Amino acid sequence: MTADDPLGRLDDDDYPAYTMGRAADMLGTTQGFLRAIGEARLITPLRSAGGHRRYSRYQLRIAARARELVDRGTPIEAACRIVILEDQLEEAQRINAEYRRAADSAAPSDSG
Repeated sequence: MTADDPLGRLDDDDYPAYTMGRAADMLGTTQGFLRAIGEARLITPLRSAGGHRRYSRYQLRIAARARELVDRGTPIEAACRIVILEDQLEEAQRINAEYRRAADSAAPSDSG
């Protein structure tokens, strides 16, 4: 599949494939919840040509994590901040692991 092939985007976690209604249905939540986490800057949905919100699978995973926290009684603003920090930590750990692998492969071996 080529980059111009729309079906090739189905595997893209960042492709905004889901409408607000579909996203809310998939998460078992309301459209208001999605708007609230958008206002809290947890996720920023892309907009269609007509101005409608579109969500990616990655954004739906983030929203689902926020919903878990809210369902346990965490205020929405706090839940969004927790999810943002968790996401930042995961990314930092991924980058750190890459640096370690690069350093390990660049280090001279002790066989000799």
